[in-house]
Amino acid sequence: MTVVDTRLDHLAIATRFAAAPEQWPVAPRFNPVDRWYHRLNVTGDYEVWLLTWLPGQGTDLHDHGGSAGAFHVFGGTLTEETVSVASGRAPRITSRELGEGAGRRFGTHHIHRMTNRSSRPAISVHVYGPALTTMTRYRVGAEALEVLSVERAGVEW
Repeated sequence: MTVVDTRLDHLAIATRFAAAPEQWPVAPRFNPVDRWYHRLNVTGDYEVWLLTWLPGQGTDLHDHGGSAGAFHVFGGTLTEETVSVASGRAPRITSRELGEGAGRRFGTHHIHRMTNRSSRPAISVHVYGPALTTMTRYRVGAEALEVLSVERAGVEW
């Protein structure tokens, strides 16, 4: 049997937390105005967040300030749009739908947005390592990504 070292496998950590909702310190809540989130755990290597999404709720394009990570869809369906930028070319957006039980790892330079485009609420578990300190928000310009803002943990969220 192969043993997975979950200390650095962010998707394995997210999946492990998603498999034990009875151990979450709070029950998921839904906010009709904006997505709801709560930090479930933090260690020296990573942090774990629980997020809820009503239909139509989502994020702006953003990165994770140099942190790598993963997310696991606990319930419902989420759409992730990722941005790739090649030198001298316009940014390209790729979309993928992830249903209940699906998950995805991402690296330190990942730029994406997530949206609940379904008609049902969604719940997801996200892991970031190291813990988030900043997030940069972007918009897609005609020829390049444009920075809208840089938010700092503990100040803007």
